[in-house]
Amino acid sequence: MTNGTRPPRRTLLVGIAAVALMAGLAGIYVIGGADGNRQQAGSCSAAASLAAEIAPLARGEVAAFLPAKAPSQLSDLAFSNDAGAPLTLADFRDRVVLVNLWATWCAPCRKEMPALDQLQAELGSDDFEVVAVSVDQTGEEKPRAFLKEIGVSNLTFYADPTMKIFQDVRARGRAPGLPTTLLVDGKGCEIGALMGPAEWASEDAKALVRAAIEAQRKTASSGSGS
Repeated sequence: MTNGTRPPRRTLLVGIAAVALMAGLAGIYVIGGADGNRQQAGSCSAAASLAAEIAPLARGEVAAFLPAKAPSQLSDLAFSNDAGAPLTLADFRDRVVLVNLWATWCAPCRKEMPALDQLQAELGSDDFEVVAVSVDQTGEEKPRAFLKEIGVSNLTFYADPTMKIFQDVRARGRAPGLPTTLLVDGKGCEIGALMGPAEWASEDAKALVRAAIEAQRKTASSGSGS
């Protein structure tokens, strides 16, 4: 009498749990709502085109790099500079930026810091900067001491001990953990993201970054000539 069209109670519970899981994942990884996506798509259309252009370069040591299909506007991401003055990514306008969120308690972050320092040494210019932001909540003393200890000398020290920058990036679906690295164009638009560590001094990484820099130069040149 109980074997009609009604599914067993266990099947119902499994189905409900699966729906709840999918809803939770959507809440974590979807960037904004429909209106927000349309608005960002308009302001960051050039970044979307660039992301598609450099997608074939996401290989080897940077195979985990995810080109943005619906780039997020990141100009409002805030942190402080070496002197403690407040900054946002808007202050890096017209420059390609590789934003790396890290902390001394994150072992993969510590491991990749020398490579980020080398990348800055080789490609850092008026057109590009590695912006490694410490999110150590204990303050600046420990991350500064760590960078000095391992001989990092090319990276400017940036920090946000409140971790708000991490929460803001996570709210956009781009920071499930540390390290998280974002490639950003000169208008503050996301080109792509790599969640987890990478060998940023590798030829694969440099080819990816160089392509973004060259595209930014072309954009700036065409804009000045119009």
